[in-house]
Amino acid sequence: MAIARGADKWKMKKWFSVYAPKVFNDALVGEMPANDEKAAIGRNIIVSLDYITHNPSHAYTNVILKVSDVNGESAHTKLVGMELLNSYIRSFVRRYKSVSSVVVPVVTKDNVSLVAKVMAITKMRTARTKIVGVRKDMIAYTAKYFSENDLDAAVNSIMEGKFQAELASSLRHITDLQKVEVRKLEIK
Repeated sequence: MAIARGADKWKMKKWFSVYAPKVFNDALVGEMPANDEKAAIGRNIIVSLDYITHNPSHAYTNVILKVSDVNGESAHTKLVGMELLNSYIRSFVRRYKSVSSVVVPVVTKDNVSLVAKVMAITKMRTARTKIVGVRKDMIAYTAKYFSENDLDAAVNSIMEGKFQAELASSLRHITDLQKVEVRKLEIK
């Protein structure tokens, strides 16, 4: 039985260079094939943050980008979210430690709605009342911080670890913390 030959679909596709948003200095993320410009728009691309920033300390963070517009053969993206790898989180969550995590819907200074999922890990097992206090203060601090900063400044602060350090120092009066991390950032 003979196979009917037609035009190879892969040969008909065009390759588009994908660029990160300006918060990542418009870095080249990679290339992707598509039939035409309309087919490329709306696609999500998951990239490791260290590939964009060339900083090995960002290897445990994935960035989710969505193609927003295509000009010629270059596709420009917008940030949809950031998330820590589960293996990285698991390396801190151990026996005899307490974990407090919150999900905070916030609006930035430039009116971008997002959801920040923040977690704090204590050095040793902690009383429930202290964990509730940590959770309450994390919600208040996160909502205040994002309302005072625009999206680019907030993302840069999270990438550099400034937000996590400031949050940890504001929570130290409640209990000793081992780590404070933004587990996930989802931009709506």
